[in-house]
Amino acid sequence: MANTSRSPDGHDPEITLPVSARAPSPSSGSPGDTEPTAANDRLALNGMGSFDWDLDKGTYHLDDVGLEVFDLRADEFDGVPASLSARVLPTDSERLDNAVSLALREGHLTFASYFRLVCRDGTLRWAHTQGRILRDPQAHPYRIVGIVRNAEEELAHAEGMRTLAADRRRQTDSVRATTEALARAITVRDVTNVLTDSEGLRRFGADGLALGLVDGDVMRLVAVTEQPSAELRARDDLSLTHLEDGLPLSEAVLTRRARFVGTREELTTRYPRLLPYAEEMGIEAAAFLPLAAQARTIGALGLFYRGRHHFSTEDRNICIALSSAVAQSLQRAMLFDQEREFATTLQTTMLPRRIPEINGGEVAVRYRAGRSGREVGGDWYDVIPLPGRRVGLVVGDVEGHDSHAAAIMGQLRIALRAYATEGHTPATVMARASRFLADLDTERSATCIYVDADLETGTLRMVRAGHLEPLVRHSTGRTGWAGVRGGLPLGLATVFGQDGYPETRLDLNPADTMLLCTDGMVEHPGRDIADGIEALAAAMRAGPLGTEALADHLCGGDPSRLGSSDDVALLLLHRAAGPGARATRQMTQHVHQADPEGLAETRAMLRQALAAWGATDFASDVELTADELITNALVHTDGGALLTIELRAGTAPCIRLEVQDRSSVLPRRRTPGETATSGRGLLLVDALSGSWGVEPLGSGKNVWCEFPLAV
Repeated sequence: MANTSRSPDGHDPEITLPVSARAPSPSSGSPGDTEPTAANDRLALNGMGSFDWDLDKGTYHLDDVGLEVFDLRADEFDGVPASLSARVLPTDSERLDNAVSLALREGHLTFASYFRLVCRDGTLRWAHTQGRILRDPQAHPYRIVGIVRNAEEELAHAEGMRTLAADRRRQTDSVRATTEALARAITVRDVTNVLTDSEGLRRFGADGLALGLVDGDVMRLVAVTEQPSAELRARDDLSLTHLEDGLPLSEAVLTRRARFVGTREELTTRYPRLLPYAEEMGIEAAAFLPLAAQARTIGALGLFYRGRHHFSTEDRNICIALSSAVAQSLQRAMLFDQEREFATTLQTTMLPRRIPEINGGEVAVRYRAGRSGREVGGDWYDVIPLPGRRVGLVVGDVEGHDSHAAAIMGQLRIALRAYATEGHTPATVMARASRFLADLDTERSATCIYVDADLETGTLRMVRAGHLEPLVRHSTGRTGWAGVRGGLPLGLATVFGQDGYPETRLDLNPADTMLLCTDGMVEHPGRDIADGIEALAAAMRAGPLGTEALADHLCGGDPSRLGSSDDVALLLLHRAAGPGARATRQMTQHVHQADPEGLAETRAMLRQALAAWGATDFASDVELTADELITNALVHTDGGALLTIELRAGTAPCIRLEVQDRSSVLPRRRTPGETATSGRGLLLVDALSGSWGVEPLGSGKNVWCEFPLAV
């Protein structure tokens, strides 16, 4: 049967010449046989031997060149084809027999095949044969004539061509892979990372790399894969050199021509200053490539080799092609870095240059730009000195990430600061800021939180406009989100006629720290915001005690854990610890008459305070008492109520609960009947608390009760 395996040249054979025959024949190489023809002479000149196989007579003629192909002398070939089979590998012999049988049977006219011979010294040699089958009028094959030749050089050439083609494919793949990697690089640092990693060196086929960028009239090395010793750098540091110093990278920039140096002798003779570097780092050859983009040379690339002595045309072409891709990527990255620096500078100039000192505590602020290029965020913070040794704290975020958002942010920050310094209440400051933004020629809105803080008393008056609530870390280490009622974002609130922002009062205890931040701290693409909120709370809880250190911890944390690629602005407010071994702790909450959620928020604040003070045993009694006193104030007066809960230390520690209202009418304890639906409030207060009373105020009254704690 015919063998269809591929020959060494990669082509399928047509019909295989047999080297063993079915009928023996006398050698046609003996004297007296057919004389060589002119055609035989021409074949011999081309290293080809001829054969003539008479199938009917069984004679087989193989000329002298053919004998040389089989590595036979004339006296070693007896004219029997089986003698040739001894020279052919058995697998090839069987394959050739089957193939010629098929060719004869199927009526083929020609054949050609490669096969392996075993020379007299035992080495293998590739040979090639091709011939023509002659047939009589009845299609009976009677003769085969053809040639046989040594195919070693041909196959070696073919193998070399295949290797060359593979090398070219690898080089093409290398250029493509490098170009794709550089296309993803955004900054100059990204480009240098692509070049200096192991894959970058592999693509260039180099053992080391140095990248220099032109900076005025000097060459500055920005990336190297291997640093020379400190002693060598101390003698002659090449990290910053003048373009006229005659060094190879500078020369490549000035001449704009690539230079390939194949030996260390040539390298050190032409550039003597490189001799100690070449000896220490084992450099044997180098390539120095200019990096030009848009008719301007921006730098040069040096490639170093430890074993190369020759640069082929393909090597030079691949280096030049890759250097062109590097130049284009570097130019784009340098432009990006310039734009980002411009955007960061613009953002920085719009934020406060100096944070004023505050009484009773300290403030730390941070801003982290998360966008790229000219994308400028609208996040901001501000710290505003107020009358009465108070301080105003602002954190906000204008919608959008462009220069327009930054411009609006600058105007809004200045307007809000002006309203605050005029002495307005937090609700008024926020309402006026909303109207200011609505009057601007823009469709942008802004979220914001404003805090009027008196750290001497710990009183915080807050207004929130679509912004994150504050996060408080108590001195005990417990962390929680403060319940601050909010309204619509600035601008939108005015458009919808809802800029009457509610105000919330909280008390920051001594040694407590409060965080105000923008949503970049909790939002991350592909992650639920609840996970981001929980991650931020955990980071706040686990962070260091110092305010500045905590700010660094939060803003410089893992972006996948804290926030996203968005901008981040944060402000930390820390109240200093009070004198004495145990400072008084107090929390205050306003409950507005028209606010249906006020009581629920008050209960949450009470539970939060009692848990922080370790007084959870009184939680239900305190909540029930507070509900009764607040309800009385809301039902029987014309305004809301101000609730204060305080942990009092000393010889008789207790939980003190106070509810203030604007009515001067004192409460009266009654004795309701069995079917009465009211009148039992003070009886309940008297039963649950240890003591209670009423204090008249200038405008209104204060109803208080105390819950004793075990000493």
